Amino acid sequence: MPEYLNIRKELKEKFIRDLNLSEKILFLKKAKEAILLKRYRASEDLFHYCYFLIIKERFRSIAPQRDDGLLRFILAEGSKDVEEAIKTYEARLEENKLPVVDEEGIKFIEYFSE
Repeated sequence: MPEYLNIRKELKEKFIRDLNLSEKILFLKKAKEAILLKRYRASEDLFHYCYFLIIKERFRSIAPQRDDGLLRFILAEGSKDVEEAIKTYEARLEENKLPVVDEEGIKFIEYFSE
C-alpha cells in the first residue's frame, strides 16, 4: 500500500473479495464524485462511505417474493443499518471536508483500481 494514503490493506482485500465487477466500478465512481465534487478527504471513512453506498444498491436489487416476510424484514432492518452507517460516515467526511480537492484522492482511486 502506498504510504501516503494511510489505508489499511484489509480494506483493499475487502474491496476485492466483497464486491463484484460492476459494484467495484460503481464504488470507484462514487469515490471519485465524493473527492472531486464534495471535496472529501481520501481516507478510511471515504472507503466505508462508498462501500455502504454499494451495499445499499445491492439491497435495492433484491426483490423478495410476495409471501417472503422474513426476507422483507431482513431487508428492511438491514437497509436501516446501512442508511445509518452512510449518514455516520458522511457526517465524519463533512467534518473533515477540504477547501480544495484532495490531491491524494486520485491516488486513492488508483489504489483501489489496481
